[in-house]
Amino acid sequence: MTTTENQATEQGSGDHGASPGFAEKFDALTSNVQRAIKGKEDIVHLLVLALVADGHVLVEDVPGVGKTSIGKALARSVHGKFGRVQFTPDLLPTDVTGVSVWNRASDVFEFRPGPVFADILLADEINRASPKTQSALLEAMGERQVTTDGITHQLGAPFMVVATQNPIEHEGTYALPEAQLDRFLMRLEIGYPDRDAEREILETHGDNAEPADTLPSVVTAEEVTEMSASLQSIYLAPALRDYLLDLAAATRHHPSLSLGLSPRGVLALQRVVRAQAASQGRSFATPDDVKMMAPYVMPHRLLITPESRMRGLRTADVVTEILDGVPVPRPGGN
Repeated sequence: MTTTENQATEQGSGDHGASPGFAEKFDALTSNVQRAIKGKEDIVHLLVLALVADGHVLVEDVPGVGKTSIGKALARSVHGKFGRVQFTPDLLPTDVTGVSVWNRASDVFEFRPGPVFADILLADEINRASPKTQSALLEAMGERQVTTDGITHQLGAPFMVVATQNPIEHEGTYALPEAQLDRFLMRLEIGYPDRDAEREILETHGDNAEPADTLPSVVTAEEVTEMSASLQSIYLAPALRDYLLDLAAATRHHPSLSLGLSPRGVLALQRVVRAQAASQGRSFATPDDVKMMAPYVMPHRLLITPESRMRGLRTADVVTEILDGVPVPRPGGN
């Protein structure tokens, strides 16, 4: 089966497609970020997909593999503001969102925005803060706004949270609740670079300079917002939407899972599938796009049963099983 031909036939004669030059701008973004992040083309591609899909990313990896550099590189590439919060047990919600301060001269309270008011926010070691502080990000991530003292403050666009947590050390940490995990579009692992990439890192960092700090901007924040808005025009055939629903239903009835894919998760998968199609210069999505994106969008939204966990089964394994077992839309389907 050639899924590209299948979807091309199904898209019909309607006017579909992302904004003009979407693929070119996407390639410019990824190429620019790769100047600072060596040997991680796939990870950079996924992070830029999350950016244009208006989503957030949870990065689980050991220290020193470039998590902070990725956030800085993304912010500079879109001429955006970069914010960073180092999550610690004593961090307060107002340290993230901002605080109202009394102005004696004007005799009023003035809101002083916190680091969440940025285009790219790095939430470093997010699981080290208390659940109360972690929840301070929920409204910002889900609604793109912050409410303090009964007043709602809108965040700018684009707005992307790149949260990190260390999978090795769990002492003094608080596991992220399912409600917060569900607000992350993807969960990624960066991993160590290969030998050639690490050699290039040694050469480019020889003067102690941070390459991400000197990157030029290749697109504007307004262009990223336009790219995000245009994804709604990427065509999904009815059969492909049914395929997404079949995948979701399979997670909800799988014997090894106690929590399946939520409707928010299905919407997230649909949106990143559209972004993947647009990044390839296509005006329509295919089942191949779904199969490519599902392993990054679905596993962290699922919950394995205790019995399956004792057998060493992971949610990623279940997703692979489901992708292999759910029938793919046939050519000519509607």
